[in-house]
Amino acid sequence: MPEHFLLSIESGIATVSLDRPERKNPLTFDSYAELRDWFRGLVYDDTVKAVIFAPNGGNFSSGGDVHDIIGPLTRMNMKELLAFTRMTGDLVKAMIGCGKPIIAAVDGVCAGAGAIIAMASDLRVATPAAKTAFLFNRVGLAGCDMGACAILPRIIGQGRAAELLYLGRSMSAEEGLNWGFFNRVVEPDQLMATAGEFAARIAEGPNFANMMTKTMLAQEWSMGLEQAIEAEAQAQAICMQGQDFTRAYEAFVKKEKPVFQGD
Repeated sequence: MPEHFLLSIESGIATVSLDRPERKNPLTFDSYAELRDWFRGLVYDDTVKAVIFAPNGGNFSSGGDVHDIIGPLTRMNMKELLAFTRMTGDLVKAMIGCGKPIIAAVDGVCAGAGAIIAMASDLRVATPAAKTAFLFNRVGLAGCDMGACAILPRIIGQGRAAELLYLGRSMSAEEGLNWGFFNRVVEPDQLMATAGEFAARIAEGPNFANMMTKTMLAQEWSMGLEQAIEAEAQAQAICMQGQDFTRAYEAFVKKEKPVFQGD
């Protein structure tokens, strides 16, 4: 079990949350690294079929800890700083490359690296109290952190992303829903249930095919249309060789609901 974040696994769904609610769940050097390594390991874990990144104590995450990260960074040399920024970027790479759909359940503060974690997830559910801020320029840094300038415009559009990254202001839950950042906005007592419904439907689905979908969603960013269509043809042909494809056909013939097994 991890030492620097909370983890529970039930019915193929892993629920992750940061564990410093008294400080709105900031990230530390240790939690960054441990989350990165855990998501990397998911590639080889067939028992986990979906992940929920959950809030704790009414907040998602306040980002990098001011005292444990920001302060020490001001005293590092360039080589040390680059090692840190590459490590934080590796967390996003690990989330995108883990092969498991990730649902971010956002409540309260979702700022800095916390906003990046939500952004790097596949689906996002929020409460009306969610306030998401890519606030890097408010601490004297560029908005291009951990892939924000590549990923955020693809979710909400270039102009809206530019507004958030230049101003560092909070995006309300209503804005996030209207802009396509959030898939749902629900009352606090329905947040985990809604995220759980998404995760359960994914976990019950064809998991190998879901992994292929996640892979293609990421890889096709850098492809032209012809290359993307060919890559999808190959991906779909691979899935057609799987047993879940046959199970779905046989269940349809019998007018039954298919029971997928991820092979």
